[in-house]
Amino acid sequence: MTQLFSLTEDQLAIQDMARRFAADAIVPHAAGWDDRHEFPRDTIRAAAELGFAAIYVSEEAGGIGLGRLEAALIFEALAYGCPATSAFLSIHNMASWMIDRFGSADLKARYLPRLIPMDLMASYCLTEPGSGSDAAALRTTARREGDHYVVSGTKQFISGSGVNDIYVTMVRTGEPGPKGISCLVIDRDMPGVSFGAPERKLGWNASPTAQVMFDAVRVPVANRIGEEGEGFRFAMAGLDGGRLNIGACSLGGAQRCLDEAIAYVKTRSQFGRTIAEFQNTQFQLADMATDLEAARALLYLAAAKVGADAPDKTRFSAMAKKLATDNGSSIVDRALQMFGGYGYLKDYPIERFWRDLRVHRILEGTNEVMRMIVGRDLLK
Repeated sequence: MTQLFSLTEDQLAIQDMARRFAADAIVPHAAGWDDRHEFPRDTIRAAAELGFAAIYVSEEAGGIGLGRLEAALIFEALAYGCPATSAFLSIHNMASWMIDRFGSADLKARYLPRLIPMDLMASYCLTEPGSGSDAAALRTTARREGDHYVVSGTKQFISGSGVNDIYVTMVRTGEPGPKGISCLVIDRDMPGVSFGAPERKLGWNASPTAQVMFDAVRVPVANRIGEEGEGFRFAMAGLDGGRLNIGACSLGGAQRCLDEAIAYVKTRSQFGRTIAEFQNTQFQLADMATDLEAARALLYLAAAKVGADAPDKTRFSAMAKKLATDNGSSIVDRALQMFGGYGYLKDYPIERFWRDLRVHRILEGTNEVMRMIVGRDLLK
């Protein structure tokens, strides 16, 4: 931002490009993807042609080298059409960024040229059946044998599991707790890698989710990102950005439903006049718009702090994630109420956004954990 409350010309241009892509390539098709549980591979690769698969991968490595605020603008715009598709791209970006930011020159050379155009698609594997919010308790092990690690364990709720090509995976190479965690890049075709059945979910039907299982998978030491014991630090750095991105997806979905509600109340008539003329409707819309702008302002501020590596970046990303996802879900719920019974039908987009945005309050750290992070930081 050149001024406190305005975007730069470049940022506005990036936002406009993402909005136009969403309007042309996502909005007309998203309901069908959801209904058919279809993964829109071609559309996602078309987004990569605009650089949206390597938003904050460095230009030296072939990415477009933008900041966290620009990334938030892009994911918000794409989520206006489909939050699940936008979030999928966010996860791929996180994995690619982690390789670019912390990986060796050899690792970058082997993977980034194919990740950037999405010839390879990437998942990020942290959560396990027994460790969700308590990420430092993960149990997937990587035992060193010569120039390989032997990896065994299971990862849970992995977006892109079974369809993606590589899995940036947090494993235990040492002592219990965060200091014993390392990060490996694991290919799907390595012997011993397998996938669970697709999860049957409330929402995010355009993005496949399943377990990833490792049964004595031999992974070259050269596929380690950084040094042994640095994985948890990488994971937390990734989550600062991931929380911004999922918050941005909530902003985009909430904006879409607010726009749909405004259009609907102007045409729906009851008791001899449009429901837009009722003061209750106007008050509801005013509250929805205010909640949305408040969340957007905090998220953009948090994005600027993460991009600047500010000392309070983690607290602000947690606050922004909590507010954006709480407010986003609430705005969509109120929009559905304005539609009445029609809002409950799949003929209208509101119910899809209601389902898709609900999970945002759980992933990238539950909103209860966000409150813990903020509270502890305030009291330290």
